[in-house]
Amino acid sequence: MQDSPVALATVVGTSGSAPRQAGATMVVAGDGRIAGSVSGGCVEAAVVDLAEATLASGEPTLRTFGFAADDLFDVGLTCGGRIEVLVQRVGPDDGLADVAARVATGGAVAVVTVLEHPDRRRVGERLVVDGATLDAAPAEAARPDAATPASGATGLRRALQERAQAMLASGATGVVHCGPDGSPLASGVRAFVQTWTPPPRLVVLGAVDFARALAGAGRFLGYDVTVCDARPAFTTADRFPDAHRVVVDWPHRYLDAEVAAGRIDARTVVCVLTHDARFDVPTLTRALRLPVAYVGAMGSRRTHRERLEQLRAAGLTSEELERLHSPLGLDLGARTPEETAISILAEVVAVRRGGTGRGLGDTDGPIHRRSGSAGGRGVDDAYLSRT
Repeated sequence: MQDSPVALATVVGTSGSAPRQAGATMVVAGDGRIAGSVSGGCVEAAVVDLAEATLASGEPTLRTFGFAADDLFDVGLTCGGRIEVLVQRVGPDDGLADVAARVATGGAVAVVTVLEHPDRRRVGERLVVDGATLDAAPAEAARPDAATPASGATGLRRALQERAQAMLASGATGVVHCGPDGSPLASGVRAFVQTWTPPPRLVVLGAVDFARALAGAGRFLGYDVTVCDARPAFTTADRFPDAHRVVVDWPHRYLDAEVAAGRIDARTVVCVLTHDARFDVPTLTRALRLPVAYVGAMGSRRTHRERLEQLRAAGLTSEELERLHSPLGLDLGARTPEETAISILAEVVAVRRGGTGRGLGDTDGPIHRRSGSAGGRGVDDAYLSRT
């Protein structure tokens, strides 16, 4: 599909119980080959028709699909949700191959696509923001897609790249709004920011039996997993075959080194499993002051109470201690290390995605919700309120 133009269909907005998240993509080639999905099957045929029309005309198309309750033969989502799909023609010289190459090698990159603009000719323009330049000056931090203009006036370009940089920092994908001059207080421009970032990190501190199961479950969920402990007899690659790396070091010293190297970010999950004050107190003192997604510690309720007193004595504030999930995990009645790992990661998912941890049958509202913490930073509140 790389030698000739293809149609790229992307979910750019969702609401209700939508089957796919924003960023889900389908590619349709001129010879009829299809890769990917935007709805899991509900509206794929209609999107293919749009893709074929877009390949013929070259004009981008924005289409909303919702629940077709009145007409059994109308195209819609049976789940009752709503998705907005952007279809564009993409050629081999449009610069997206470079984006794919950066993603394949673990790079962080965002693509900003203009969905609405007072000047209709600006719809479909793209801006590529490279995560490797997040600390650069705004004028140097982004470059336009090779096949399109530079995404308009300087003010708009700067505003879009700054929003993309903020969303790259948290791994968020979504819609942003501003004025044609980039003013955040104005309207008229709507753009979709799709980000690709390296896998989030799961840092497991304590080479205990539970750590082996947690490393395996974390890898299954797509985390980059590290197991660290100061005891070399326990901290071996053979004991933790699913970890991406096994480090022999004092956990607090390892955290300090990773922070200094810039390898800890807002998506990082830190789980302290040692339940030994010699390790726990210095480690949690560092971790609870980091801007990470989750900090949890294993131990009994008695251990938790004693640990809180020790952390207060170490100088942690009440606000910092409120970030601690301890005893970590949801109440699933877990017994085995494997069940405990599910309990821990279930809480991590709930915290990162804004879930309640309750059974879905006991809740109402959308089943598929947007992130309420790390994943949502940088996305317009107006967009979040619609999803």
